[in-house]
Amino acid sequence: MAQAVEEWYRQMPIITRSYLTAAVVTTVGCTLDIISPYHLYLNPKLVVQQYEIWRLVTNFLYFRKMDLDFLFHMFFLARYCKLLEENSFRGRTADFFYMLLFGATVLTGIVLIGGMIPYVSETFARILFLSNSLTFMMVYVWSKHNPFIHMSFLGLFTFTAAYLPWVLLGFSILVGSSTWVDLLGMIAGHVYYFLEDVYPRMTGRRPLKTPSFIKALFADDNVVVARAPNAGVGAGARFGGMGPDPQVQ
Repeated sequence: MAQAVEEWYRQMPIITRSYLTAAVVTTVGCTLDIISPYHLYLNPKLVVQQYEIWRLVTNFLYFRKMDLDFLFHMFFLARYCKLLEENSFRGRTADFFYMLLFGATVLTGIVLIGGMIPYVSETFARILFLSNSLTFMMVYVWSKHNPFIHMSFLGLFTFTAAYLPWVLLGFSILVGSSTWVDLLGMIAGHVYYFLEDVYPRMTGRRPLKTPSFIKALFADDNVVVARAPNAGVGAGARFGGMGPDPQVQ
């Protein structure tokens, strides 16, 4: 069993493995009181006034306490991060890293700007960690790249992957969970999808071209791989929800 887990871990692409490792180490460290979540959460005042720049990164690494909710989040992170990196971004590790960097920047910007808008500022002020939103963004982008994959939600009904984010959002509403985290991830994912996939087809220009200094960090091969119809797999009940993983029909 241990050998199988080790092999599964080693076979992960570099970005997925690094992010998953950082998330697990950070969350375990907080659970064991080695690290305090109060030193990790997003606090604009501390970032600007006390120069605690690390908070811009660490708030994407902490997934709350270690329970069933945490296990589901790690499952989704490993699943969809890996699917994107191995399929849509195969041979383009730098582009995948830039997608995550762009998503994290958009999410942070939304929270900062939202915190200055009357009537909704208190809602955004309660958003301390954006790790779940970044994971939801990856699910959204994957669903846009694989819209025709047939999926089943807990065996109750089937749908295509294009509707996966909306199914998960609806489930959040049914179980009484806050939908802000899901909505932020969908917004960031749609902004990326539009600028990277839709806008270039409309204008012939690509505004999200990966900077050369980021490309220099990764030794990518120039590989172009068509996405197979069965490139993706099931979605799971929800981030932190209950129920088995839906299977591709």
